[in-house]
Amino acid sequence: MIEKAAPTDSTVLVTGESGTGKEVVARLLHARSPRRAGPFIDVNCGALAPTLVDAELFGHEKGAFTGAEKRREGKLELAHGGTLFLDEVGELSLDAQVKLLRVLEERRLVRVGGKDEVAVDVRLVAATHRDLEQLVTEGKFREDLYYRLEVIRIHVPPLRERRDDVLPLARLFLARVRQRTGRAVEGFSPDAEKRLLEHAWPGNARELRNAVERAVVLGEGTSARSATLTGTRRRRPRSSASAGRRSTRRSSSTT
Repeated sequence: MIEKAAPTDSTVLVTGESGTGKEVVARLLHARSPRRAGPFIDVNCGALAPTLVDAELFGHEKGAFTGAEKRREGKLELAHGGTLFLDEVGELSLDAQVKLLRVLEERRLVRVGGKDEVAVDVRLVAATHRDLEQLVTEGKFREDLYYRLEVIRIHVPPLRERRDDVLPLARLFLARVRQRTGRAVEGFSPDAEKRLLEHAWPGNARELRNAVERAVVLGEGTSARSATLTGTRRRRPRSSASAGRRSTRRSSSTT
């Protein structure tokens, strides 16, 4: 699907659980597209403060609001000629959704506090771990924007459903960590590979990446071993209420 979608300018909606690698898909779409020489701008919509969404996406003019000391281009302008990746697009407010839809339809925007329209040429890739169809039903996501985003849908299955990807991904992450840290780890020991394939990876590719980095940083020698590969989960601390209930049960059982 990536190979077919990448050469086009069609909007793509990438779905899947958190940590499955939706951003990786977005970057591959950009890298294999005619826009690869242009910018790749990523925005986590869930991390944007509600009062700053418009300014971040559409830019603002000098004096548009308190603290706007100079004109600033938004993410859409910065992505001109390239790709804009909107991660967690389901977190956008309805007001921001209306403005985004207008930009997608007209290829023009107006900065916050401005009057002039600015032409933008971007390819949009959006991602979400939420059920947008359900959000549409609940009135929390615009139906027209949903259909505008879902020209092409690419679903990224959780890592537990694509076991064949575990070792190739782990080797890719290891190479990146080795390059960044300068460690001499060249691969995984047989017991480490066995552990990699047996683990369920509930945190998906993100958990795998962190586990590989831990193994490289804490390990010794040229092979990453299972002892440093996957950490044990900590138990949740017992609440005072639950502790009290257990104490009461113990007391009653002794009477």
